[in-house]
Amino acid sequence: MGSFEYNGVKITVFGHASVMLESKEGKIIYIDPYILPEGDVEKADLVIFTHEHYDHCVDPSKIKKDDTILIGSNCKYAQKDIKPKDKISLDWVVIDAVYAYNINKKFHPKGAGVGVIVNIDGVRIYHASDTDFIPEMKELKGKVDIALLPIGGTYTMNVDEAVEAVKAIKPKIVVPIHYNIINGTEADPNEFAEKVKEEAPDVEVKVLY
Repeated sequence: MGSFEYNGVKITVFGHASVMLESKEGKIIYIDPYILPEGDVEKADLVIFTHEHYDHCVDPSKIKKDDTILIGSNCKYAQKDIKPKDKISLDWVVIDAVYAYNINKKFHPKGAGVGVIVNIDGVRIYHASDTDFIPEMKELKGKVDIALLPIGGTYTMNVDEAVEAVKAIKPKIVVPIHYNIINGTEADPNEFAEKVKEEAPDVEVKVLY
C-alpha cells in the first residue's frame, strides 16, 4: 500500500487494482475495492466497479455509508450500470467510462467492462482496469494526468505492453497496478519503472506496492 498527492488530490493504491482517491474537500472514491486495509477505513462517497470479476466487483459493505453512490459495469453491487463512452457528472466529480478489453485473450471481451477517467478537482486520473494495450488508448494522449495501468500479464497487459501504453497516453505520472496478488499476474514493477524511464523519460513512475 502506498499513496501520494497530486495538486491536492490524494491517490492511494492498496494493492492489485484497488485504489482510493481523496479530493481536496475530503470526498472519497474507491475503484475496485478488492483489497482494503485491516480495521477501520474511510467511508466512500462513490464506489466504481470496472467489471464483474471477483477481484473487481466486490461487496462494498465495509466502505459503504447510507448515501454512498455505487456505479459499475456488469457488477451486481452497482446501483447504476455504466458502459464505455458513458459520462457521470456529480457536483464534485466527473467520470468518463472508456474501453477496457483484451485483444487476443478471452478474459475481457470488448464492452463487458470499462476503464474510467475520474476528473476530480481538475486532476484527471485514468484507471485502465483489466485491459490490453488497445487502440482507444491513443485517444487519451495528453488528456490524463495520472494513469493507473495493469502490468501483470495473463489477463491484462504485461510490462512491455504497458510501457507502450505509457508512450501512447503520455500521462504526467504512471502507477503500475494489477500484479503479484493473484495467480498469473507475476511482474516486476521496478522493471516497468526502468523501461518507462528509458522509453518515456518525461513520465514519472510511482511504484506504490
